[in-house]
Amino acid sequence: MKKLLFVYNPHAGKGMIKNHLFNIIDIFTKNGYEVTAYPTQAPRDGYEKIKNDAALYDIVVASGGDGTLSEAISGLMNYDVKIPLGYIPAGSTNDFASSMSISRKMVDAAEEIMDGVFFDYDIGEFNGRNFVYVAAFGAFTDVSYQTPQWSKNMLGHAAYLLECVRRLPKITGIKCRVEHDEQVIEDTFVYGMVSNTVSVGGMRKLIEDGVCFDDGLFEITLIRMPTNPIQLSNTITEAMLDKFNEKNIVTFKTSKVTFTSDNEIAWTLDGEAGGSYKKVEIKNLKQAVRFIVKPDSKTAEQDALLGRVENTIADKEEVNWETLFEDQEYVDL
Repeated sequence: MKKLLFVYNPHAGKGMIKNHLFNIIDIFTKNGYEVTAYPTQAPRDGYEKIKNDAALYDIVVASGGDGTLSEAISGLMNYDVKIPLGYIPAGSTNDFASSMSISRKMVDAAEEIMDGVFFDYDIGEFNGRNFVYVAAFGAFTDVSYQTPQWSKNMLGHAAYLLECVRRLPKITGIKCRVEHDEQVIEDTFVYGMVSNTVSVGGMRKLIEDGVCFDDGLFEITLIRMPTNPIQLSNTITEAMLDKFNEKNIVTFKTSKVTFTSDNEIAWTLDGEAGGSYKKVEIKNLKQAVRFIVKPDSKTAEQDALLGRVENTIADKEEVNWETLFEDQEYVDL
């Protein structure tokens, strides 16, 4: 019998997984898996469980917020082989699930895993540590782990916005040097992030278009520090409304980037505290983790499209790019 390790955070989001646990395990069992269910007991517990035991199972499924997902992936990165990972979102914001078109309904997400296909996803390396989809510094980046759990359970995503408003008077800029692909940027920024996602904190328009989760490239977004309090207030308002003035933003794609500053900069990794450093080197580990995603997700569609393109090129046929991408579906991909 196939074996499945199900690691879940019973307190994630509003603790709603307790209402769906039976149905989730029943779905896994009906699909031929012997299920080991493991509720995490403390931070890093999920990481330790997966690091130590994942090799005994055919697949691993994690359920919780983005922090739980990050622990699961960090645990799997200890293995030379790719152990497939399914994810059932149960957090307050669930940026990763939104990006990967994973259902917010837990039972549906479990069904999608059982019917899913493999997709190899890029993972980040941050001074030797792994992160899933975003490393960030600056204003509000610590809100996700500084906001009380009771507030997140009661208010959901609104709890983050309220915490952001409370911190407005204390925002200061961060001066740093950014190096990538033989280019150097030196400026003062109110916010910066290295991402492989289309949504951070529920905001989508902040990230450069054309995100591809398995291309070996990060999307880098840097917001310059406004010159006066009024501009700062406008910038924050734009962020909350998911609208941005492009003249204040620097964006580019790269597989490796280095941040250097005279003073230590506090970072977050996937919404959790990542430590403070004067120098940070971030690398893209291309297609390092194997996810299980539903066949009609954007990731699966991307793979199918790229496969057709690669096969055409391999056969040395002339590629009519205009025809290939004239369909809006391909343009979106």
